[in-house]
Amino acid sequence: MNNKIKTESTDKLFDAILTLKNKEECYSFFEDLCTVNEIISLSQRFAVAQMLKEKKTYLDIAEKTGASTATISRVNRSLIYGCDGYDMVFKRMNKENDK
Repeated sequence: MNNKIKTESTDKLFDAILTLKNKEECYSFFEDLCTVNEIISLSQRFAVAQMLKEKKTYLDIAEKTGASTATISRVNRSLIYGCDGYDMVFKRMNKENDK
């Protein structure tokens, strides 16, 4: 975990996110918290990560998501050198889909 982001305010934000119970609540909270562009950027990065895990090419990812090669590269670095947050979520999502 990156200690640069671990603050009391960040802890409170994550506590608040953990209280959300469904997608509708997520939409309401994140629409109040973020700009539309911030939400779109976050969802784009997540889509890029999924496609990188599927071994898609940068060109294919850029065409399908509209992400720049810089964004794709940054997400790829997170997948390789990050805190394994993407992998954790992907595994949990796959378990949910297997049910």
